[in-house]
Amino acid sequence: MTSHDRTRMKFGVFLGPEHKPSNNPTWDLERDLQFVEHLDKLGFDEAFVGEHHSSGWEIISSPELFIAAAAQRTRHIKLGTGVISLPYHHPLMVAERMTLLDHLTRGRLIMGVGPGALPSDAAMMGLEYSSLRERMEESLEAILALFTSDGCIDRKTEWFELRQAQLQMLPYTRPHPELAVTAVISPAGAMLAGRFGLPMLALAAATDAGSRVLAEHWDIYSEQRALHGHGPGDRRDWRLVSVIHVAPTREEAERQVSYAMEDAGRYLFRDASFLKAIYDSSGLEEGAPILDVFRASNLGVVGTPQDAIEHIERMQEMSGGYGTHLIRVLDWASPQDTLNSYELFAREVVPHFQDSNRRRIENWNTFHNSEGDFQVALGAANARARKRYEDTKSNRL
Repeated sequence: MTSHDRTRMKFGVFLGPEHKPSNNPTWDLERDLQFVEHLDKLGFDEAFVGEHHSSGWEIISSPELFIAAAAQRTRHIKLGTGVISLPYHHPLMVAERMTLLDHLTRGRLIMGVGPGALPSDAAMMGLEYSSLRERMEESLEAILALFTSDGCIDRKTEWFELRQAQLQMLPYTRPHPELAVTAVISPAGAMLAGRFGLPMLALAAATDAGSRVLAEHWDIYSEQRALHGHGPGDRRDWRLVSVIHVAPTREEAERQVSYAMEDAGRYLFRDASFLKAIYDSSGLEEGAPILDVFRASNLGVVGTPQDAIEHIERMQEMSGGYGTHLIRVLDWASPQDTLNSYELFAREVVPHFQDSNRRRIENWNTFHNSEGDFQVALGAANARARKRYEDTKSNRL
């Protein structure tokens, strides 16, 4: 295998965001924007931003607005909706806003789509949570038609209607912005992504339940792609999510997340059935320290860069291979320690998976192992220069 054959794994974040409700929301949002700027400078590939309307923790109600602001502060990083909840919006409005944002970002937009994560969001809008996946499928079908059809679209469902509908301008990215479909635990997401030939985004990949269905999801996805004439899927387009915080030592990493671990944990483990499953499988008692619960949850890793490397390698093996690792961002360390964690990750973890430091190490080893020979050559060059000087001096006399 030559160096040209090696795959460059991509890295990004999944930013809910998750800030405790007692914080100043204006400053939290500014901090999120500065965080995305930081990631751009560090060379991260992607940042997905969530859409939520309740709980007081995940306070970005319009990822499109946040992305528009972040795009003005960044140069390279791709910015994704993580995810836009399709059942909450008329599909024409979604397609129009995504088209506009695709132009404003000069093609740096990724359109992540899902049914909506929080039942409380749906409840406020009078929607039955159990019906959201069907609505998402109807919406995505209409949005893709709006992106790709030359003529006008007529379509009517129980919750939206399109009458001679057409986008007034084509997207910047043809035929449409990059899309990604969430696939969590049920087969619905994998089926939908495969049907339309779109990449999957595995939000629960690191959980016990999520990891158990990864192989099944890929099989369902591949089956649906073939059934609908899309050809084989590319694992490099698959995105998996887990939680990672790194520091020079494991003890230091754990100390850093203790800054707000109890607060973050209350939201992270808010699902009573998920928390009970962790207690049952680990033998921990109710009320155990949140860090112990996190360790037992398999949601990710708090440790050293080497711990993070081994964690991602396990996820690669468990899934059969994927192309992008997204770090779920938790607001559990201080702002500075959080920034330092991502810098350390970029410096010591990312190169391992991108083959970006191999040639440097080879060159250093060659140089270092040949230092004796180089010193002999240097000495010979110095001796020759000295002799030439002495010869010139003798000739002058």
